[in-house]
Amino acid sequence: MAILVIKHSALGDMILALPLLRAIRQYHAGERIVLLTTAPYVDLLQRSGLADEIWTDPRPKFWQPLRLLALLRRMRGGSFSRIYDLQGSQRTKGYYRLLGAPAESWVGNASGCRYHIPDPTGPMHISELRRRQLALVGIPDPGLPDLDFLQSDIARFGLPERFALLVPGGAPHRPAKRWPAHRFAALGHHLLQQGIVPVLIGRAAEQAEIAEIQAVCPEAISLCDKTSIADLAALGRAAALCVGNDTGPMHVIAAARCPSLVLYSAESDPRKVSPCGDWVRLLQRPSLQDLGIEDVVAALPAIKMT
Repeated sequence: MAILVIKHSALGDMILALPLLRAIRQYHAGERIVLLTTAPYVDLLQRSGLADEIWTDPRPKFWQPLRLLALLRRMRGGSFSRIYDLQGSQRTKGYYRLLGAPAESWVGNASGCRYHIPDPTGPMHISELRRRQLALVGIPDPGLPDLDFLQSDIARFGLPERFALLVPGGAPHRPAKRWPAHRFAALGHHLLQQGIVPVLIGRAAEQAEIAEIQAVCPEAISLCDKTSIADLAALGRAAALCVGNDTGPMHVIAAARCPSLVLYSAESDPRKVSPCGDWVRLLQRPSLQDLGIEDVVAALPAIKMT
């Protein structure tokens, strides 16, 4: 018997999906688990050990019918007794139709499938939606993400014993999701007064924000474009706390049980997607331009003692 699980992206959603994959693996013990995902997440999912095979979905465009047909042929050839659609997108609902509407085996939001989870009519956290989806077939509550499989030696960074992670970046096409860099710098000064060194996390595209922070807070250490997903998990375990915008790395760091404060604007709804755990705090304003340093300091989570 073989089971197919579809989960494409994005990083934060993928971290939140790990408990679902673990629960499916346990529920279908002894069966072959195949995971259909996208290229950026193959390494993460291979490390997790939650699937026997990982297939890469090229997500063919409508003008690439041969690639689409090849993917559908591969999916049909898998002879899957059950297919879990954990993406729930128009694309994956399209796969359901193009596969001939395998109603008896499909678990998702495609109309007509036996195990149908309707799209929520109001705000619902994606983890709760997926919990209800798995419950349709009798899978118990998956719980929270566990990143113990992501290990990395962060000694190479030469960080001080007490440090905090700051994540000032975000999607480049959605600048409203970013708290101003000069306020991250002010937060860095506050942390230094507590004996905690700020460590800046980001991608190469976020170098401008990180350079702006360091110009005002030169004691801050930049790990810009130096960290893998495994590094982020290891840093999260070691850090005293983390503050950052609504972006994928925050999900990784928070899932590593790092006391975290995530900052939201009206651009996203934390009721639908946000890191989970008692150690996570969420702070939202209609515009992050109006979020003052005093508000952030007041909302900081309890510092993890090492």
